[in-house]
Formats: sequence, C-alpha cells, structure tokens
Amino acid sequence: MLEYSAIESRISSLLPQLEHEFTVKTPRSREVFEKSRRVLPGGVTYAIRYFKPYPLYIERAGGTRVWDVDGNEYVDYWMGHGTHILGHSPKIVTDSVREILSSGTHFGYENPYAVEYAELLARVVPGLEKIRFTNSGTEANMYTLRLARSFTKRKYVVKIEGGWHGGYDVLHTSVTPPFTGPESTGLPEEYLRYTLSIPYNDVEAAEEVLKRYPVAAVFVEPVLGAGGCVEPTGNYLRELRELTYRYGSLLVFDEVITGFRLAPGGGQEYFNVRADLVVLGKIIGGGFAGAGAFGGSSDVMELIDHLKYPDPRLRAFHGGTFVGNPVNMIAGYTLVKYLAENRSLYETANSLWSEFRRSIDKVCEEYGRICWSTGAGSMVGIHFTRLKPRNAREVYEHRWSKTVEHAYHLYSRLNGVLYISEKLVHLLPSLLHSRSEVELFKATFESFLTRILKS
Repeated sequence: MLEYSAIESRISSLLPQLEHEFTVKTPRSREVFEKSRRVLPGGVTYAIRYFKPYPLYIERAGGTRVWDVDGNEYVDYWMGHGTHILGHSPKIVTDSVREILSSGTHFGYENPYAVEYAELLARVVPGLEKIRFTNSGTEANMYTLRLARSFTKRKYVVKIEGGWHGGYDVLHTSVTPPFTGPESTGLPEEYLRYTLSIPYNDVEAAEEVLKRYPVAAVFVEPVLGAGGCVEPTGNYLRELRELTYRYGSLLVFDEVITGFRLAPGGGQEYFNVRADLVVLGKIIGGGFAGAGAFGGSSDVMELIDHLKYPDPRLRAFHGGTFVGNPVNMIAGYTLVKYLAENRSLYETANSLWSEFRRSIDKVCEEYGRICWSTGAGSMVGIHFTRLKPRNAREVYEHRWSKTVEHAYHLYSRLNGVLYISEKLVHLLPSLLHSRSEVELFKATFESFLTRILKS
C-alpha cells in the first residue's frame, strides 16, 4: 500500500478533473445554485445538502431513483434523510393520502385517524403504552427531555458524542469535533450547564457520570446516525439499560433514524433492549413533512395529561398547531401497518446490507486496510480511518485524509450514486434497494479505490 501522504497527493491531483467533469454534467444545477445564493443563505435550505463545487438540485423522485434539473438519474442511498423506507412515493401511501386530501389537510381539531395510528404504534413499538405526535424529531426530543425532567425531578441529561438529536438547544452539543460547547452561535454556554456528553460504546464513562450527577435521562441512538452509522458493540445497550435502572435515570432511545428501519419495532426490537421513552421521526410520517412522536410507559407519559394535572405548572407541556394532522396520520398509519405486516422485507434487506458491509470490509482489506465499514440492518457507514471506529470521536480522530471523503462523494455523483454527506460516507437506503443497486455502490467504491491507489 502507498503511504497516506502519497494517496492524499493523488487525490489532490484527481479533484480538479472530477470537479470539471461535474460542472460539464450539471450546468443547470450550477445556474440554480447561483440564483439561490441571492435568496437562500449559502444557496441551500439546509447546510448538510451542500456539497462542492455546488449541490445538485433534484426535481423529481420515484422508487430508489432521483433526477436532477439536468435530467441526470441517480440511485439514491439517502432516501430523504432516511425517511423513505419503501422508496420515494410508495403507491399505497400516496393513494391513501390522496383520499384524505378530499376531506381536508388540517382540521385544527381532534381526528379519529390519530387515535387509530396511536393504537397501531402501541402494538408495533415495544413499551409504547402512550404516545404524543410532534412536528419533527427535534421537537420530539425537546418534549421528551422536558418530560424526563418532570418525572425524575432531576436536571442533568447525558447525551452521546456524535449523537444528533436535532437543533434543540440543550442537546445541540458534542455532535462534531472537538465535542464540546455549543454547536451553533447564538447558543449561550449556560444553556448547556446541565448537559453531559460521553463517548458511545463506553460503559465505564456512562457509569462514572451517572454516579457523579443526578441525571434525569440518558439520550442515545441505538445505532449512531450522523456520528457515522456506528453500531453498538458487545452488550453496550443492555448495560446502559442496567445502569440507568440502578442510578434512577430514564433511558431514552432516539429512534428518529432506527425506528421502523432496523425492524418494525425499531432498535428496541432489533437489539432486544427496552427503553423508558422512545423518540420517533422520519419514517413515522409516511414520507410527509412534519413527522415526529415520543412515547413510553403510562406512568411517565401521564405527566402530560391535562385531565389528571389541570394546573399547567404541574404538568409537562406538549402542543403544536400541526401535531396529529390527518395527512401525517393517514400516511404514517398506512406505511407502518404495511411494514408490520411484511416483516420479510426486513429479513431480506438486513441480510443484503450485512452482506454488503462484509464485502466492503473485504475490499478495504484487499486495498491495504485504508477503510472500514460499520452499521446495523440497513444502516451503513464507510470510514477512511486507520482503525475501525467504535464511536464518533474515533470516526474523526483516526482519519488519515482531509480530502478523500469529498473526492469519493464527487466520484460517486459522476457515476450515478448519490448520498449525503461529502464529509462522512453513511447510507440510509430503503428496504427496496435491489442487489444490483447494492452491487453498483460496491463497484463504484472499488473503482474509486483503484483510481486513487493504482492509477
């Protein structure tokens, strides 16, 4: 194998050529980007969707494919940030929503569809005795933490380094290096006074912080998402469960990504570990915007009950103009019901992507072990690191290059392969991606390694 510095030099020489090819292939995206910069900060609606030299602008999607404004077709391995578990615009969902649209989009009053959906979720998701809907995963995390503090009468919250729980102030820290302080300007340090961050897959760190502080809740993604799709090792989740029991804290599974992805019952079902509270998003809305929820045992959730606690100062607040709207309820119900009735989809997809991770690891081994794969179920991370990362800190600290992720993302775009982001190779494909589409990604990856190592 070449020295890392030599590989980096080859990548630096390759990048101008790749960028030129990209600009030739996507002139209309470039035009749209130049226009968008005049009205959208950074020319995008969300910074994660930007990549160099400019982002693609997608104008339509279907199944596992998307098409940009230049007419280029891509296999999508990102699927609406992990939302579209049955592909873009599954007919069973769009037909059901089309039907409800004739009755209205948002009533502003209670509707029977929310009740029916809540009953379904209580049957499918372990331990979900009661549930409330929100407008996003961020909101769901916010309300969950407030509820946990109300129940335990404690202030401190533990989160995992690299864990992403949305833009909520108290949890908006320790997502990226140096894993300390606010992740945004405008967020005073004192807002994080009661937030404690620890590494993923580190039981000792968890016990140390739980011993030292009165912790209301430990927030953890069963599989790190934005932290690189890193899976739990050994009995990590089970030991977290035991520690939170022992020290009187609530265990919160943020299943915005893993919910309905690893299994119909999410990470709780997949890893056979029960949380006190679970946060849901993305897939729960059936592919429509404004999707989120949180729930758990009745004894905790009852603190939201205005009938039991009529004084608003004695209960945990939850609300929102669009929560439980009929479009989300019908779309989500239709999708989750289908998933629960077709569990074989998970067996096939989880097996296919597990095989993919093994094959990627084999390729990495053959090419001098310059990379590693991580993940669980249909979550996949690929890391250009010296060692296999066990947590988000190692995802960054063990990197040997500052440019290879960007170069690979650009190379993938040119070969009809699309995912986010160019700073971290992680995939959230659907359950419908075919073996040939899995092989396409593998072939593109191997071709890239050949380009930077053997050219």
